[in-house]
Amino acid sequence: MTLEVTHGRKLKRITVEDIDSLARGAAILGTGGGGDPYIGALLAKQAIEEFGPVELVSVEDLPDDAFIVPIAAIGAPTVSVEKLDTVEKLYLTIEKLAASLNRTATHTACLEIGGSNSMLPIVAAAQLGIPLIDGDLIGRAFPEIQMGMAPLYGIQATPMALADEKGNTLVIEAIDSFWAERFARQASIEMGCNAFNSTYAMTGAQARESFVAGSMSFAITIGDAVANAQHNNLNPCDVLAETLSGRVVHLGKVADLQRQTTGGFAKGQAMIEGMGPDVGSVLSLHFQNEHLLATKDGTVVTTTPDLIIVVDAESAEPVTTENLRYGQRVCILTAPSDPRWHTTEGLELAGPAYFGYGVPSHRWDGTPEGHTESIERYRA
Repeated sequence: MTLEVTHGRKLKRITVEDIDSLARGAAILGTGGGGDPYIGALLAKQAIEEFGPVELVSVEDLPDDAFIVPIAAIGAPTVSVEKLDTVEKLYLTIEKLAASLNRTATHTACLEIGGSNSMLPIVAAAQLGIPLIDGDLIGRAFPEIQMGMAPLYGIQATPMALADEKGNTLVIEAIDSFWAERFARQASIEMGCNAFNSTYAMTGAQARESFVAGSMSFAITIGDAVANAQHNNLNPCDVLAETLSGRVVHLGKVADLQRQTTGGFAKGQAMIEGMGPDVGSVLSLHFQNEHLLATKDGTVVTTTPDLIIVVDAESAEPVTTENLRYGQRVCILTAPSDPRWHTTEGLELAGPAYFGYGVPSHRWDGTPEGHTESIERYRA
């Protein structure tokens, strides 16, 4: 485990009462992506009310022969707020993938921690009556399927099952995670830019190595911290920065926003004019579903893979990239990602160079990336 959960609630079951904090915290960790937390929370609450609370299992407690089948949505978040998820048969993607491997899923999990993508696995777990793992495969959200911890450990995103609300299903068998992403992205466009996918099926032994353990509990801790700050008239942005072990880098108003849905992604740029302590400065955000690069007055503040987070300036409620609007008053924070993303292999997979940004990787505190180590350091 590399993501330390040092305080907050440690749940054994997820109930309706836990959903709001979990969705809020997961959307914050989602760095602008991972889907709308409000819609996801409604779906999770409905599923728990219908099927009962969902058992939450730590990665450390998984038996070696457990068979985990994660699940998430795939597509452009700008579409998902207009074409709402139909989840009555969400579990089918898990069953489809497990059947292709002649197995039955014993657990499900989040492919990525994010507003809606942390809620859909709760729905699936409730429908199937199986436990949910307290963790995910990224520790944040990323736009492409191969950007997960699993490929760093040799586990590929193939086979992969996809399904849409019409009842279309398919199983992709590719040579590696990059090809699986290419095929799945095109299929998701044909499915209306909003579909479900299950991939990275693995054993309990593999999950203990490749998961970001404890991220669901950490999300609840974050959500609780923001709610408590709001209730006790504390500055929720400062409390959030402390909870994330990060920092506030800009306070301002959205003065310009360019966003388009292209290639199955929401891509764009936002200009945030400073106010209060940042008046006279301009912060620029660049995103592809998730925020990937922040510059302030022309200087790099931080880059992917560390977290760039946008929240409401007053409440610290998360603002996803599809919900950014002209005139919004927002606070921008940065925070560290799982350290494995700063290995040579992690940066190759999800660093700024992969996305075509002509800047070196900068960590959450603004320092340029120094010497990088191999993922071998983190192997068990």
